[in-house]
Amino acid sequence: MADATPRPSGSPSGGPEAEALAAAQAALAAEHAAVYGYGVVGGRVDSARAVEARQGYDAHRARRDAMRRTVQDLGGTPEPAAAAYTLPFAVPDAQAAVRLAAELENRVTGVYADLVRAATGGLRRSAADAMREATVRAVRWRGGSVAFPGLAERAGTPDASATPGSASGSADAM
Repeated sequence: MADATPRPSGSPSGGPEAEALAAAQAALAAEHAAVYGYGVVGGRVDSARAVEARQGYDAHRARRDAMRRTVQDLGGTPEPAAAAYTLPFAVPDAQAAVRLAAELENRVTGVYADLVRAATGGLRRSAADAMREATVRAVRWRGGSVAFPGLAERAGTPDASATPGSASGSADAM
């Protein structure tokens, strides 16, 4: 399966610009993975949650397209989506699909938290908006909130520890 580790292309050497570009590439990789993951979610959730799955899918497609433009604006070459991504766990039924949707949103929240730290101005505001939207979707899917969304090291729960694809890891797997 795909390794969605961001690799900034054409990035400036060092400095805040390079950090913002690397964080934007990571956000793009997370959006690619979320779009893929929502394809799985949409195929497994029951009809009561199908509209919510479609809305999440559409939201991540729009964010993915915006992040492609952002990476270009920062002087980088947007990394393409992989053909497939490794899921964090098996998704055999609707209950697992709901868990997957919440996990996707948690991971997206984490990468946008990193982008908020690295960016300034309008990009920082946009990243904060994306982080907030992903957090709200995660709460809806999970049915409750967590302390410090997007900051795995502060959440204080075993499943919020840093894993590949989380805020302090890469987007290797969903």
